[in-house]
Amino acid sequence: MFDKIKEILAKVKEDANLTDTLHPNSDLINDVGLDSLQMIGFILEVEETFLVEIDYENFDLEHLNSIEAFMSFLNRLEPQHG
Repeated sequence: MFDKIKEILAKVKEDANLTDTLHPNSDLINDVGLDSLQMIGFILEVEETFLVEIDYENFDLEHLNSIEAFMSFLNRLEPQHG
């Protein structure tokens, strides 16, 4: 999951070298530097890749404190079928 998230981040940021600099504690806003439009692209790509639906009422900024925190949030989501 970590490698896939790194790939998605590199794609959204249009920076192939980004994957080399990311680690589980990388902050998605401060370290990766996602702006609001990139964040939307990232979330949509994550939903499509992992077949989940992110409910923004249950989503908090603390889930963006690190890739690890985001993965933990994703692991609690029910996969969508269809």
